[in-house]
Amino acid sequence: MYVDGFVVPVPKNKLGEYTEVSKYMCKLCKDAGALSYVECVADDVKPGKVTSFPQAVQLKDDEVVVFSWITYKSKEDRDRINKLCMEDPRMKELGQHMPFDGQRMFAGGFKPIIEA
Repeated sequence: MYVDGFVVPVPKNKLGEYTEVSKYMCKLCKDAGALSYVECVADDVKPGKVTSFPQAVQLKDDEVVVFSWITYKSKEDRDRINKLCMEDPRMKELGQHMPFDGQRMFAGGFKPIIEA
């Protein structure tokens, strides 16, 4: 398996819009072959003494942290699916209207060391 993980600050007043974009992305990824697509909004996330989710995204008072992940059969499958998604003509339009500050988002690909 392979996992892409994302953390992004979303303005509270744009959470509904973000959710609609996420529903579209979920369908796009799943239709292309992703195993699962999960978006979670922070419920019990506090600033830390050194680092934390809020500190990592430079969270503002009117924002909330969203933590997301997508699972794939393999890294190769992830690369193929991402390519298909990026080639979708609607992605260009979506990219111009993202309801969050993409400069404070962080993401990466992960190879599981334990799967249960």
